[in-house]
Order: sequence, then structure tokens, then C-alpha cells
Amino acid sequence: MKKNISYIRLSPFRLFGAISALTLCAFCSFSQPLVAQAVEHDRIARMMLDLQSSPDRWIQIDLTEQKLMAWEGNKVVYAVSVSTGKEGHLTPPGTFAVQTKYEVTRMQGDTYDVPDVPFTMYYYGGYAIHGAYWHNNFGTPMSHGCTNVAVNHAEWLFNWADVGTPIVVHY
Repeated sequence: MKKNISYIRLSPFRLFGAISALTLCAFCSFSQPLVAQAVEHDRIARMMLDLQSSPDRWIQIDLTEQKLMAWEGNKVVYAVSVSTGKEGHLTPPGTFAVQTKYEVTRMQGDTYDVPDVPFTMYYYGGYAIHGAYWHNNFGTPMSHGCTNVAVNHAEWLFNWADVGTPIVVHY
């Protein structure tokens, strides 16, 4: 049994045009997010350099290393392992500031309801740095986007940082 197979023949000019169009489409579909990521990365890096050349207190959250560092200008004054957002609930990178502080609060979402969350500092919508008494697996992403810290470390950070303290979150 023979199969009928048809081939499209393109002249070298049309083939070049088709390849160019596909390449351009592929490039354009990826370039916007990549450009946006590069711009955000540069903005975060500039902010960190500015903060390091000031005497200000600020907090750095390194999502790759799962580390939080408290800075005074260019000097690290405190560093701890943290648990940031797991797959599907990633912690957003960017530059933020502590917006509100609660010694104890309740945190609720679609799949969780946690009472008495200690030493909570919200910095972007529902994202916060807070104590986590429900696990001891710091250094591994485990949260729904917040930055989990051991309760004793969260207390230190809560007492050290004020509303308005800059927070830089990056990969």
C-alpha cells in the first residue's frame, strides 16, 4: 500500500524568508520577558548598591540560597536560613519595604489557615517575613510565598526593623 506524501517546495528566497519569520517570532515571544527580567535584575542590583553605600538598615532575601541577611549599610549584622515559596507559590523578587508589623496574626489562604503566626512583617500584599512554628526545615522552599523564619530569628528581625525598612528579594 502506497502512501501519498506531498512536499512543499520553496525557493531558496522563500525558504530564507520563512526561516527568518519563524526566528523573529521565536525571538520576539521570548525577548519581552527576558528584557523585563534583565531590567528588574538591574534595578534590584542598583538598589542593593545604593543601600550598601548608605547607613540605612535593610533586609536581603536570597531566594537561591534560601538566606536572609539584615544589613546596616554595607555590614551584615544578622543572617539566617529561611524557607521561601515552594513551586507554584513562588516568592516574588523585587524591592519592597516593611508596610505593617504584627506581633501575632492569623494567616489564611485557599489551602491553609494558621493561627498565631508570630512576628509578622508584611512587605508586599499578602507576602511577609514571619516566624514559623510549624516546621524546622529552613533552607528549603516550603511556604505559600512568604519568607518563613525560625521564631527566635523572626523576633530579632521584628525588633530590629521598622515600618519602612527596605527589603530586597532576589535570585
